[in-house]
Amino acid sequence: MSDLTLHGYWRSSASYRVRIALALKGVDYAQVAHDLRSGAQRAPDYRALAPLGLVPALVAGATVLTQSSAILEWIEARWPQPPLLPADPGDAAIVRAMAAIIACDIHPLGNLRVLQALRHDFGADEDQVRAWIVRWTGEGLAALEMLIARHGGTHAFGDSPSFADCHIVPQLYNARRFGVDLTPFPRLCAVDAAACALPAFAAAHPDRQPDADA
Repeated sequence: MSDLTLHGYWRSSASYRVRIALALKGVDYAQVAHDLRSGAQRAPDYRALAPLGLVPALVAGATVLTQSSAILEWIEARWPQPPLLPADPGDAAIVRAMAAIIACDIHPLGNLRVLQALRHDFGADEDQVRAWIVRWTGEGLAALEMLIARHGGTHAFGDSPSFADCHIVPQLYNARRFGVDLTPFPRLCAVDAAACALPAFAAAHPDRQPDADA
């Protein structure tokens, strides 16, 4: 029995990244679901684990890890094979930068709490919220498209899955949910298709999680 427990939500793209990494490494773990729509992530017992009240959190024995990028770094260090970062430091920095475009520049602006603030605090209607998502998602994906043109192969960097793919697949899942036009990004779509054909990515898909909507 694994001593790992992943606290997440089936449709959380940050949780999705961690599920992909664990699946690629072949690591077993338990899941605890927190329905973001009901505000379960703000419950006091969960905030005791994750003070910001966001998913995911990964509990490993007495260690509690938050923030998906930090969790992926821990997973890579704990289970080095198969590697999700290139051995060359420069190449690894490029992969981390590709992942950070999503984790730092795209995802925060489309996070549920930001979208709720646009609606409730600033009176944005659904068309305005969608325009917001399309704008910031599109800018980030355009940058990734250029980087994949320089460094990609079958996957985002070369021919093996990396941190970049762990971020790209969930982000494109979100983009499709919100109706973002992906036709300007053929390389991204090809990388996404190649990754999603792998069993680890398929197992991590939101629809296959125990808390997914019927």
